[in-house]
Amino acid sequence: MNAAHRDGVVGYYVHHHGAGHAQRFAAVARRLPGCVGLGSGPRPESVPPDRWVPLPLDVDPGRPDPLDPTAGGALHWAPLRVDGLRSRSAAFAQWVETARPAAIVVDVSVEIALLARLLSVPAVVVAQHGDRTDPPHTLAYRSAAAVVALWTAGAAPTPPAAEGRVHHVGPISRFDDRMIDGAREEHPAARSAGADGRRRALLMLGRGGIDLTTGDVEQAIEATSADWSWDILGGFPELGGRDASGDELWDALGAADVVVGAASNNCVAEVAAARRPLVAIPQARPFDEQHEHARALQRLGLATVAETWPAPDAWPGLLDAALDGGERWASYHDGLGAQRLCEVIAQVAAS
Repeated sequence: MNAAHRDGVVGYYVHHHGAGHAQRFAAVARRLPGCVGLGSGPRPESVPPDRWVPLPLDVDPGRPDPLDPTAGGALHWAPLRVDGLRSRSAAFAQWVETARPAAIVVDVSVEIALLARLLSVPAVVVAQHGDRTDPPHTLAYRSAAAVVALWTAGAAPTPPAAEGRVHHVGPISRFDDRMIDGAREEHPAARSAGADGRRRALLMLGRGGIDLTTGDVEQAIEATSADWSWDILGGFPELGGRDASGDELWDALGAADVVVGAASNNCVAEVAAARRPLVAIPQARPFDEQHEHARALQRLGLATVAETWPAPDAWPGLLDAALDGGERWASYHDGLGAQRLCEVIAQVAAS
């Protein structure tokens, strides 16, 4: 142990919106024994309590109109006089003072990346798709010790402020450990027509939310009922939808002929790990994140893209057109993204 940091201790800040941030942390934590997560969301089940630091939420429910949340455009979220934000920053700083980490992974938050730097800790910043040329992102990328992109080189634009420090680690999913030497584990469910002769469509709704109504989904199911059956995960219990994770989700992916889902990092990585065709429907997110991701997937021939939820009569042709796209994922996702991210973290921690 030296005066600057304690060998082997690394922090991983986990944003609470969406599921992908926590799943990436869990993948890294399995590979780096000294990695400790910090976040306001639930602790991942695979992570023991002593490797998780709960942080207060950075909002004040009593203030629907926060005061100067962007600090005049310099930041994304730094409203004045919010007790939760003050307590959150103090808890983060206290953990840094006590644990003295060698590095901190920030997935994702401009303010936490800058706070880590102000606390004299090198930050590994996780980049996102979309237009990230605004002043706050530029400052975070410029101050980072390293920036990791969750896509392959050339698959999406590199933020200009991160040039020279970007490591393209590729997608990371919770199922990457089931992939050996880049080849997916065989699913127990054979990919073939069901007992009624119809193919299977899987609608995946992530924790980050999707802009759909029950009527939208019902119309798609009715329009394709002659040739397709639908399985729904993550919402719409009135249509038979259910929550699923782990083995159940992996089996559902394995049984699907086509997956319909958002163009989020997490959804795309899980579909890619399962080598399933994807109809990607980008959802409204800050910085046009999912729309840019969808355009990149379409440009690479990895997914069929619908910019908005399709009209009922478009669904049969859309599902049929997507059928043969699953094996194309091999060039984009090899299951080693978490390993490469750990290598970047180790390099920064040792430098």
